[in-house]
Amino acid sequence: MRRTRTVLLCIAGLLGTVLPAGVATAPASAAPVPAESCAASPEPAGGDARTVLAIARRSQRELGLNSVVLRVSSGGREVLTTALGASMTGVPAEPSMRFRTGSVAIVYMGIVLLQLVDEGKASLDDPVSRWLPDVPHGSEITLRMLGSSTSGLHDYVTDPAFVAELEAEPFRQWTPAEVIAIATKQPLLYRPGTNWNYSHANFAILGAALEKIGGLPLDRLLAQRVFRPLGLTATGNEYTPQIPEPVLHAFTSERGTYEESTFWNPSWTTARGAVLVQDICDLDRSARGVGTGELLSAGSFRTQLDPGTVGLGHATPSCPASVCLLTNTAARHFGLGVIVVDGWILTNPSFSGYAAIQAYLPARKLAISVSVTKGPESPEGNSAQTIAERISAALAPGRALSMP
Repeated sequence: MRRTRTVLLCIAGLLGTVLPAGVATAPASAAPVPAESCAASPEPAGGDARTVLAIARRSQRELGLNSVVLRVSSGGREVLTTALGASMTGVPAEPSMRFRTGSVAIVYMGIVLLQLVDEGKASLDDPVSRWLPDVPHGSEITLRMLGSSTSGLHDYVTDPAFVAELEAEPFRQWTPAEVIAIATKQPLLYRPGTNWNYSHANFAILGAALEKIGGLPLDRLLAQRVFRPLGLTATGNEYTPQIPEPVLHAFTSERGTYEESTFWNPSWTTARGAVLVQDICDLDRSARGVGTGELLSAGSFRTQLDPGTVGLGHATPSCPASVCLLTNTAARHFGLGVIVVDGWILTNPSFSGYAAIQAYLPARKLAISVSVTKGPESPEGNSAQTIAERISAALAPGRALSMP
């Protein structure tokens, strides 16, 4: 998530209504699971662990990052867990510190959708109107189109008026109805299912639909179907800007002055009930669980990796290149909430001073998870992704992750 625009694939609601009953108000959060310790590895003497540590240290200096927190595992075994730099002045970063992982929740929502489809509770080709009859264009857009971002809905994060309000009031609490209305007040960019563009609105609506299909608040669906099965003990949704201790603090210059952004309100970023915080050990476990299809049937895992997006994504008069900017190919495409790049399965969230990546290469059983916080001179873009690319080049020569 970035304040001006989130494009999760870094390659080349309700208009005039309220949300359906049971979605508009915040349900009680699922009972928290006690977090297990996420500790740094001993100082490595050599081998892959030493290589990864050297890359992390060099990258922190070169990119001017306040902190770099990472965990790399191979074949399910830890290679290195470390935290470099500071959370705040005088407070060292630690692997157990929690940070925002926005688009990871989109991956989880895709998993829950596919599970519910396997159970016969819905079809990917159900129109959204079956579950949310008041959503504009709901009879034209299917659940599959929401998950694969092929609905044609505008991305409210690119709306100049929204961006201006967000910059002026970073602590504002946005409702799903408000952000969905911004996206749906404009005509569709293309006939649903015929093109590809990233839109946050897809996932705000998908979260509400999952609550209807699954019969539970979204945070409980995620906890029951993803967090607990994967053993994600430091992962959870927050209905407020709170982050449970210990916290990795973030800072940004997005508003012109370098300032703390840790507790800026993330309510606009994705579906209510899926505004997640995690630690690096959970992000590593998540990368492996998602990358192996652990929570899905074989058929659903194939669908997650390609729900029909290959071949889509091209500029048209109604969807200019700045919006429909990605041609999905077999090698590089957006799946059902995940990104597929040359065999890597990943997602790469960023939000106001935070940036992260979880990436898994099935061919090598290699997981790379990185979270960073920006310093005043850090470059634009996702520096966690840059570090992951460097690590992948060292540990998987010939299969390095590359996202131009």
